Amino acid sequence: MTESAIPAGFSAFAGETITLADRKFLVRRATAADVPGLVSLLRDDALGAGREGAGTEDVADYQHAFGLIDSDPNQLLVAVDEVTDSSDVTDSTAEPRVDRRSQPSETESTALVGTLQLTLIPSLSRRGSTRLQIEAVRIGPAAQGLGLGTAVFDWAHDCGRRFGASLAQLTTDKSRADAQRFYARLGYKVSHKGLKLDLS
Repeated sequence: MTESAIPAGFSAFAGETITLADRKFLVRRATAADVPGLVSLLRDDALGAGREGAGTEDVADYQHAFGLIDSDPNQLLVAVDEVTDSSDVTDSTAEPRVDRRSQPSETESTALVGTLQLTLIPSLSRRGSTRLQIEAVRIGPAAQGLGLGTAVFDWAHDCGRRFGASLAQLTTDKSRADAQRFYARLGYKVSHKGLKLDLS
């Protein structure tokens, strides 16, 4: 493979819209302005509140991390916005639908309701395959119970395939029993034991 033929990670990613029942969600690349809202989503459960803290003194740390993520083409930090438009006709389609429209119209407003981070990991193993790592998935209370989590994972798997991944992987805390059941319903197998070591 020549250097010019090497995929440029998520560089070509543009936002996409998921329509779910009568609600519309924009899946887009996060910006620096989104960081406070993304951190709020990460803090919005018992484990996250303990890990992320509650103060504003860490803002510089989060912005620095965002800069590292945003500058790495193999990283895609995603913001999920609910898009509302008073002129919309109700769409009662039961199945989620994805389209490649990347921006809301001038008459639409958006509200941040979810996030996740995707990482493409090139590897020599599995015959030089690329893995899609999925981390820090959060759907806020305003958008829970709709099937958005499943729709976002379906979108993430499709996105990974389009950008060259042949295997999706994730980790979840052992205490998150509901999350483990959710991932099992999506087809994930408990095939490995994950280990962590705090280096701070």
